[in-house]
Amino acid sequence: MEDDGDLQDVQDEDDDSEHEELDFEWDAQDDARDFDWVEEEEVVIDTDAPEPFALDTPAERSGHIAVVDRNCMYVWGGYKNAEEMGLFDLYLPKNEIWIYNMETGRWRMQLSEGDLPASMSGSCGVCVEGILYLFGGHHARGNTNLVYRLPLRMPVFSWERMKDLKGLAPTCKDKLGCWVYKNRLMYFGGYGYVAQAGHRGTFELDEHSLMVSRRGWNNHIHILNLETSTWSQPITKGNAPTPRAAHACATVGNRGYVFGGRYMDHRLNDLYYINLETWEWNEMSVPQHGPVGRSWHSFIPASPDHIFLFGGFTTNRETLSDAWLYCVTTNEWKPFQHNHTESPRLWHTACSGPDGEVFVFGGCANNLLSHQRAVSTTVPVVLQHREQLESMWDCLPKHLLHSLKQRIGTTNTGGS
Repeated sequence: MEDDGDLQDVQDEDDDSEHEELDFEWDAQDDARDFDWVEEEEVVIDTDAPEPFALDTPAERSGHIAVVDRNCMYVWGGYKNAEEMGLFDLYLPKNEIWIYNMETGRWRMQLSEGDLPASMSGSCGVCVEGILYLFGGHHARGNTNLVYRLPLRMPVFSWERMKDLKGLAPTCKDKLGCWVYKNRLMYFGGYGYVAQAGHRGTFELDEHSLMVSRRGWNNHIHILNLETSTWSQPITKGNAPTPRAAHACATVGNRGYVFGGRYMDHRLNDLYYINLETWEWNEMSVPQHGPVGRSWHSFIPASPDHIFLFGGFTTNRETLSDAWLYCVTTNEWKPFQHNHTESPRLWHTACSGPDGEVFVFGGCANNLLSHQRAVSTTVPVVLQHREQLESMWDCLPKHLLHSLKQRIGTTNTGGS
């Protein structure tokens, strides 16, 4: 088996923390615990980070979300690469919303307040009638299945956690996809904790995941009805896609498309759509000379009849810069020529503008997994025995203590 080389998540080994994680995993909709102590540590240790008001453009980032409302693109979350080799990536501030005006080409930042979500990567964000809905993701304590909403057309940005949702919620996960149809959010796939009894679909355990927080891929569909605030799962027909994560979804009419993603040791180039009214799956053919298998790509409707595919990461760990247009009515793939072939990227975002333009923001150009494997230190061992050793951490040199604290807030690239 190929070594994932993933940044492994920190395990809290004291009994109370394990109990909290289990509650968070299976009953997260009712869990009001706040884990800000970890995030506050991240802010303190990132001493070189500029003050938010000093920036006129957003920091570089991967694993963020971006949505469009009217003529603006809104960006939240993700993480930035460490400034020095040997240090670890940091989540970006949870209260910052970056707004890009697609008409003027200018950025501005607006601070948000209210019931703030944790700083995260790999979340799923969509905009419905001027409201940003945020689900899932990975933060410093693991995966989450909480749902937040943020009205974008108000003078003050105030987050609200949707606490009173009915029905069986999805498991905690990140790197999933979403379709929006008839005031419903439909989440597909992802990488996260073991499925609960009652969940429909397939879960495939990742043998490389940590023993305590066993994770894997799934092909579940979970529907959040925004009118009734209720979770449900459909009974689907046809041959469903294999479990996967870091795939990409697009909604065209009453069809929900999904392309690629990672399953086990493979990054896929298959294309499926599901009828969002009948819940029947259909697999579409991808020609031999079509797009190669990939994860961490973008796949966004560019017109009522075309979906735009860009970038990603291959099974051979190559970061891509190719672009393709998929025609819905003819089921044809065509390469899209562009002037940015020397700018490969993965785990970026892409949004369609009001004039048919596609805006690609952020992402990473290097091989995230090999970079992580190159950082070979004793830090993981110290963290593994954190309960026994943490009382002596203050005796360490400052740079080692700095690395340990950064590792607590590390990002999750597992399953991608």
